[in-house]
Amino acid sequence: MWYHGYGRPEFYRLPSDGSAGSRELLLAFSWLLHRLSLLEQLLARNRVKTGDEIFVCMCEDDLHNIQKGTTERAPDYGLEDRVDVRYLQWLNGRRRFQWRSLHAQQQEYFKLLHKIHLFTSGSHVDPILGHFSVTETDLIRQPENYEQLLRLLESETMQLEAFLEWKQLEPVYWQWMETVLDDMAEEGNMCESQDVPVETSGLPKVTSCCPWADGLTGQIDRLSRDLMTLRDQLQKLVTRRKAAWCEKVKAREKELQEEFSATARKIQENVELKLLDLTHLCALKKNKMHGSHRLVFRSKHPACKPGFGRAVSKEPASAVSATEVIRELQMRGASLERELKQLQEECRHRLDEIAEGLDGVICISP
Repeated sequence: MWYHGYGRPEFYRLPSDGSAGSRELLLAFSWLLHRLSLLEQLLARNRVKTGDEIFVCMCEDDLHNIQKGTTERAPDYGLEDRVDVRYLQWLNGRRRFQWRSLHAQQQEYFKLLHKIHLFTSGSHVDPILGHFSVTETDLIRQPENYEQLLRLLESETMQLEAFLEWKQLEPVYWQWMETVLDDMAEEGNMCESQDVPVETSGLPKVTSCCPWADGLTGQIDRLSRDLMTLRDQLQKLVTRRKAAWCEKVKAREKELQEEFSATARKIQENVELKLLDLTHLCALKKNKMHGSHRLVFRSKHPACKPGFGRAVSKEPASAVSATEVIRELQMRGASLERELKQLQEECRHRLDEIAEGLDGVICISP
């Protein structure tokens, strides 16, 4: 909850045994429903996949929005909690090894998938697909597994029916949640009003007689003359300070002009790099892909399979070639590579500035 941005402190103060806080739990659950589309995500995750699918995301700002919507903060490490650099290097090497292993497994999986699609090409009743998926091929080889698949489909149908019923009753639920929020707000206001201490201030006592009132006039005259003298001195001091500040401002303006010209050059370089990316993104904005897509094999030389008197029909309008997706991902990777090099250069300049302030220290790049 904290990672996804739920910031209500009362929720994190609940007892671990669950003896209190039912309304706080209800609020947290409702927040998940609204913020993360929890039910939709569960349905998508538990969906029975009868075809060979792959998840493709060409959205530019998804990761940025996710990071912006979270409130996760990096822990503050003291001197005694610093992590050894060698351990970080070991973790990085382990990550690279696991990434290569995963990449090799994915390559082997898609090689086998290509063989299945190629050998079953022209055998499917659907002219758009034209070949069997892994699940369909397994059912042909082992027909007794259809009962398990049937049970999964029935379970998914029940979940979809329950979701439709929830959508019909969802407005009632949110109206009820509004009343819960109003009640909790009223209780909070009452608690605040009870916690505020009542301050009693007594009025000053007024004396009935002032025997020394006659001497006040002379004192007021002396105070007035002193105040006039202080005002003149302050005016002279303000004039001198203003002149000095004007000279400092003029000198600072010259320095800022030089810094501004250097900063403007950096900004211009960044803008040029971003314009290259924006030109590509604007061209791809209409065909932005996100979500699961079914893999369909298309031969470079389509032909009718012997024994079937039909050819594979034309692709639907929403179909996208894998070559296009790979090309777009490569361009996106090149853009991220340029941005990474730019950040590395900025970090290098920052480290050089820090090293200049260290006397007697020599920094050697790894």
